[in-house]
Amino acid sequence: MRLVALLAIAAVVASSAQAQAPAATTPPPNAGPFAIPMSRPTPPGPVEPLPAPKRFVTKRAITVKGVRVPYTAIAGETYLYNRAAEPIGSIFSFTYLKEGPTDPNRPVMFVFNGGPGSSSLWLHMGVVGPRRVVLDREVNPTNTPPFGVADNPHSLLDVVDLVFIDPVGTGWSRVVGKGTTADFWGVDEDADTVSQFIELWLTEHRRWNAPKFVMGESYGSVRAAVLPRALMGGPLYMGVMRGITLNGVVLLGTTLDARNATGAAGGAEMRQALALPALADTAWVHGKIDRQGRDIEAFHQEVVAFARDDYAEALRKAAAGTLPDDERAAILARLSAYTGLPASAFGSGLTISDAAFGRQILADRGLQVGAYDSRYTLPLAGSGGDPVGDDPAMGRYVPGFVSAFHQMVVGDLKVEMDRPYGAIVWKDLLPSWNWNRTGVPPGQSFATDLAVAMRRNEKLRVLVASGYYDLTTHAAPAEYAVEQAKMPADRMMLRRYASGHMLYLGDTAAAFADDVRTLIRDATR
Repeated sequence: MRLVALLAIAAVVASSAQAQAPAATTPPPNAGPFAIPMSRPTPPGPVEPLPAPKRFVTKRAITVKGVRVPYTAIAGETYLYNRAAEPIGSIFSFTYLKEGPTDPNRPVMFVFNGGPGSSSLWLHMGVVGPRRVVLDREVNPTNTPPFGVADNPHSLLDVVDLVFIDPVGTGWSRVVGKGTTADFWGVDEDADTVSQFIELWLTEHRRWNAPKFVMGESYGSVRAAVLPRALMGGPLYMGVMRGITLNGVVLLGTTLDARNATGAAGGAEMRQALALPALADTAWVHGKIDRQGRDIEAFHQEVVAFARDDYAEALRKAAAGTLPDDERAAILARLSAYTGLPASAFGSGLTISDAAFGRQILADRGLQVGAYDSRYTLPLAGSGGDPVGDDPAMGRYVPGFVSAFHQMVVGDLKVEMDRPYGAIVWKDLLPSWNWNRTGVPPGQSFATDLAVAMRRNEKLRVLVASGYYDLTTHAAPAEYAVEQAKMPADRMMLRRYASGHMLYLGDTAAAFADDVRTLIRDATR
């Protein structure tokens, strides 16, 4: 079962949390065999009057596609409330509004990353915001200072106002007043509270009539898939009618399978088969296979066709004990040709894990490839085993992103806060995350949520973007989930980029940003 990016570390975090937590933890109702016990929510302490929300306002300008774009930046807090109008949380966000004549119909895009537990700084500083990180190399950069910050020539601010959302528990967003972590840390709870923030933002900025878009990366793709339902509301979901519809949804680093999904018979084998194309793409980029003149897209499509047909069928036969020896040998030969690994690497089950592949594909060079971007490498020997800190991709680009963000926040936006900013927060949050859903069948794909939203809203358009070299949220399973949910093909954009999980790294930012512009144009005409 493929989990969202960053959930590769869930077992590590959960086991550590269980070892340190009191024995009194309770599994969620109807929990599957892989459920992480939920910590009992911390009861709210004494409720004191809240100070006025902090706001920091600055004015700047950038140039996008040769046009100067002046803008106002608003960084600050927004309080969230329960149904009794009592404050329960504070979301810190970053709003960028294009300067000029007031236009209540100018599009607005709400942007967030994933985790669960991640702030929005990655999309903020990577491709969407007006400023971006400067690394000394796009791939395998140095991970020690100094790091740079520069105007972002690919920013979407020329066509849409931008709002970067840090969900409660990330960034500077936190529980306040009558709130508890249980109000926020779950699929539905997260969607409800982020929806309330969007509702409050639209009212404060008088933008109810604006075309609206959401963009979510990694677990953020789950949030973006669920949000249309939460924003509309209803008696069976959220219990309140917000009546907010979206013009477009952008998913990247996409993962749409439910956490405890079972699916139709043979579904597990199909999911395993669809892991193959990302492994093969990695072998292609590192020159470990005979390309035979095939570019990455042609090669990717060839492997996808094999994975969905011959390979998936062989896995089903192997699981049933009916795979003949000659067919097994033929499948192993194809696997070896596509991945550059010997047939013995796939074992009796005809499979290899992403992690094992990452350690073996360049073992002859003494290197391990990154899970978050398999173009990145570090020495195979000496790893500390941390799935993020020791990942050849995350370990290299995270320091630059975090440094650039803090330089921008202090130097450009003049933000002064008295507590640390949580770039990604796993402690407490991830083990407590509630995966149970309200009003949907257990194990329903998040792609189905999005398909329902597209049925309700006949103008809603969706962009699903993936990186060939992403070994955490593969392109092929995401696109298969979209197909199985029967989303209207004429309102879908499926795009792949020569990059990894953060698919805008490696000279692909301009192409991705232009694809988003196309979505915005088509959704607002």
